[in-house]
Amino acid sequence: MKNRLGGEKSPYLLQHRNNPVDWQPWDEAAFAESRRRDVPVFLSIGYSTCHWCHVMERESFESDALAAVLNQYFVAIKVDREERPDIDALYMEATQAMTGHGGWPMSVWLTPDRKPFFCGTYFPRDRFAALLQRIAEIWREDRAEILTQGEALMQAMSRAALKPGVGALDDEIFLALARQWSERFDPVHGGFRGAPKFPQAADLRALLRLHRRSGAAQPLTMVCSTLDAMARGGIYDHLGGGFARYSVDAEWLVPHFEKMLYDQASLALAYLEGWQVTSRPDYALVVRETLDYVLRDMTDARGAFYSAEDADSEGEEGKFYVWTAAELKALLGPDYQEFAAAYGVSTAGNFEHGTTILTLQPGYSRHERSASVRDSLARALEWRSRRVRPHLDDKVLTDWNGLMIGALARASWVLNEPRYLQAAQRAASFLLETLRTADGKLLHRWRDGEARIAAFVDDYAFLIQALIDLYEADFDPRWLQAATTLQATQDSTLFDSTRNDYRFSDGSDALVPLTRFESYDGVVPAGRSVSALNLQRLAALTGDDSLLQRAEALLAATPRSIHGAPTAFSQLLHALDYRLDRAKSVVIAGQLSDPATEQLVAAVRRGFQPNVTLAAGPDGSRVPWLADQPAATSAATAFVCEHGTCLAPTANPETAHDQAASFNPIAWTP
Repeated sequence: MKNRLGGEKSPYLLQHRNNPVDWQPWDEAAFAESRRRDVPVFLSIGYSTCHWCHVMERESFESDALAAVLNQYFVAIKVDREERPDIDALYMEATQAMTGHGGWPMSVWLTPDRKPFFCGTYFPRDRFAALLQRIAEIWREDRAEILTQGEALMQAMSRAALKPGVGALDDEIFLALARQWSERFDPVHGGFRGAPKFPQAADLRALLRLHRRSGAAQPLTMVCSTLDAMARGGIYDHLGGGFARYSVDAEWLVPHFEKMLYDQASLALAYLEGWQVTSRPDYALVVRETLDYVLRDMTDARGAFYSAEDADSEGEEGKFYVWTAAELKALLGPDYQEFAAAYGVSTAGNFEHGTTILTLQPGYSRHERSASVRDSLARALEWRSRRVRPHLDDKVLTDWNGLMIGALARASWVLNEPRYLQAAQRAASFLLETLRTADGKLLHRWRDGEARIAAFVDDYAFLIQALIDLYEADFDPRWLQAATTLQATQDSTLFDSTRNDYRFSDGSDALVPLTRFESYDGVVPAGRSVSALNLQRLAALTGDDSLLQRAEALLAATPRSIHGAPTAFSQLLHALDYRLDRAKSVVIAGQLSDPATEQLVAAVRRGFQPNVTLAAGPDGSRVPWLADQPAATSAATAFVCEHGTCLAPTANPETAHDQAASFNPIAWTP
């Protein structure tokens, strides 16, 4: 070990422990050295499965000459963006404000009091070397300019955080989302036009909600076109299941090959809801293959889920995933021709060096494969498993695990797959037992036996969502109790009553110079967006109206920019849909093993009913908001209630389904 990173747990920091750069972790000792030596800080932020982070390491951070310059004129700090999303988000905002774009590796130069004065992302070696010399020179000779720039940027970021709330929101925002999608939609390949193409699972799910309440074909057409194109393209792993992070082209053909846990969870839910709406078996198969990939390749022995798999293996991006025609001919023999026709294999290839990224070709079905193709897929997967695998980031993150637990819990009853429920239960138990402090607060990261880092709002929100999903999957009251307890902890720890919003972090790290409020949904949703729905669901399940009031305040505090950029709030629209629809609270009183109870549960779940909360069990009739209702008979009975008003109890499954499925329509105006 050549620097201070050797004692860390982060796989990303450990990748750099033998660099000649005198890296330090983010802590007071590093900034104290910066003040003592009177030099600026070079802050490098990335993650262990980041391709361009590897490139910059090879080109610059492994260079003795460049390391000497860094060590002489700067204090160099490494941060894993996945371990410390608070630090990453703060300096990403500064980078985007200064350069107009962002990405990783992120390269930020700071004053000793942590104010950014120059920002960028990946720098080629020659430019990076010149930049280090120039910044060191300016620090020595014109420091006042740097200090002024850093102070001005921080003040601008502070002012930007004070965004006025939108107030009331209505169904028009869903029509605005559809219009924005329609204007940017790629009718040939789905998604937004142009490249790169990122999966936008929350957008697709919001459009499905619009389709449900409007009956309009256009939202569903855009969703299905996108789901179809992604599942046929190279962004999807046709052998092992699961999705890469994004496509570098406009056709979903060439992926950036890294696989992130959060993408598997969010896309599994998008295809699952697509299946609920359309009953298309190929969508259900994508869900199964994606979740099976996670359970096979990204699951810890204790049941928790790993964070990511790298794009690179043996120093080459995508090497693990691509094939030459010769290799497949030798492996598959007489079955090669049909397999090649089905998955676009050719001698010329469609990727670098004559290799092929497998893509499902027109005319070939995912769920109706011939025996030859099924056998070829199995043989190719087995052969690929012998290759050198990409690096696995095996840290366990509470927030991303919450997303995956929720996806598994939902899929378990939609697809009638008990092993998904068992996996979700096991992972949730691990998090609740291992990633909590003695006073019940959550922790963000576990790896190699160590749970550490105070939880962020995403950790609470995503795990609470998962626990509600688990309760609605198996009706075990311990999950609902845990969700209620964690919601109270989130509120007491992170809610800011002056803004009616959640702080991203609890402020326990005094080195982070600004308190942030994350409003926008990206590929990972904002914690406040998920919380806005959690609060409503918990209010429906517990009868606690204070939770509903908090959800109302949170929605009203949404920035006004939602009107002009609804795709930046797509996860929040799920919560808004619940608020504006005739959301139903359903309790089924009866023994869970009673076939009559099972029939009522199945009837209420049938179809796509995103705004129904469901409780069941022998004590279901003692739910607080049912106290004034007639007592349940010995027969299984469904109580369907809406905004505190309950319909007549019923033991008829079809009646229960019809009561639960009613909705507030949206007038479609394309």
